[in-house]
Amino acid sequence: MAGPGDTDLILVLNAGSSSIKFAVFDSKLNDVLSGMADGVGGPGTLKVGDDKTEVSLANHDTSLEAVLDALRAKDMPPERFAAAAHRVVHGGTNLTAPARVTPDTLNEIRACVPLAPLHNPHNIAAMETLARLAPDLPQFASFDTAFHATMPEVERLYALPPRISARGIRRYGFHGTSYASLVRLWPSVTGGDLPDRVLAFHLGNGASLCAIHEGRSVATTMGYSPIEGLTMGTRTGDIDANAVLRLAEEDGIAATAKLLNRESGLTGLSGGTSDMRALLASDDPDCAFAVDHFCHSALRHAGALIAAMGGCDALAFTGGIGENAAPIRARIMAGLAWLGLTPDVTANDANQPRLHAQDSAISAWIIPAEEERMIAADALRLLKPEAE
Repeated sequence: MAGPGDTDLILVLNAGSSSIKFAVFDSKLNDVLSGMADGVGGPGTLKVGDDKTEVSLANHDTSLEAVLDALRAKDMPPERFAAAAHRVVHGGTNLTAPARVTPDTLNEIRACVPLAPLHNPHNIAAMETLARLAPDLPQFASFDTAFHATMPEVERLYALPPRISARGIRRYGFHGTSYASLVRLWPSVTGGDLPDRVLAFHLGNGASLCAIHEGRSVATTMGYSPIEGLTMGTRTGDIDANAVLRLAEEDGIAATAKLLNRESGLTGLSGGTSDMRALLASDDPDCAFAVDHFCHSALRHAGALIAAMGGCDALAFTGGIGENAAPIRARIMAGLAWLGLTPDVTANDANQPRLHAQDSAISAWIIPAEEERMIAADALRLLKPEAE
């Protein structure tokens, strides 16, 4: 743990609807401490490192106060932090790079609330509360949509009239912080330079693919919202728009939104669970079909993204399922054997970083998802000019 004289710690905050996750890093991006205030809106729990206590978390203000009090108890008052850095889901068309939180930045994030009504308001609340509790602490924001700002217009725009696209109805893509971290970590994990064309699989409860050409996103599976694309834990993934219109007409908009976001995907197909470990261990045919659907969806979209970047030199798996579910990786790699990929079965079963055999035409890797560390790195990079 960093010493009492350090003033270059970075606090990373990820404020959701019912929780505030936090992580502390030093100036070399080493982990110092992490935890979560869970159950915002009532009785909850505060986890700080290995310690867990029951607390009252009436709202986001009191939850963030509880986090700061817990950090003080660990000799980490706000004065010890060089910056606080926030994960923000949506930056829209204007916030396409990490930024310092200023009144103008906050206004831009507020303007994106219609694009991410379940996420951006909580991100804003955390920034405003922290500004009140620690007014001298610089704050920064990293945006999940920013990495995909390099996608060409033909990928970003739906086939809609310009007057509709001007209202923000377009493809944004998400999991950008994860993909940016993957690019950053590639040399240290693989021992080599990032290949020209990488197909990245972020597989977790939320799942997406990204075609990374020369380190930049050129295509991704999520679109206007995180629903589009792959079969996910509770989200449906791709579904015909007329089917959505019918559901909204028959069941109402609120019920349809709940269905598409929380009751579909692996949960809907299996009859109740999105836990990939449970699905893989089950003998239930519905669970087996849910796994089939997940893998088929990933392969179907993989072909499209490979075409979008004109080939593929390497695969990368990240996220909870991508890093830990060897059977899922095995099925996806088998489905991409036509690329000349030869997996190393033993390495894959052991979750080793290198997944390909010596004679494989393309490489395949596990790159750990380090989104919090990436957000801390963004803040440090933005701080540096101020110190010079």
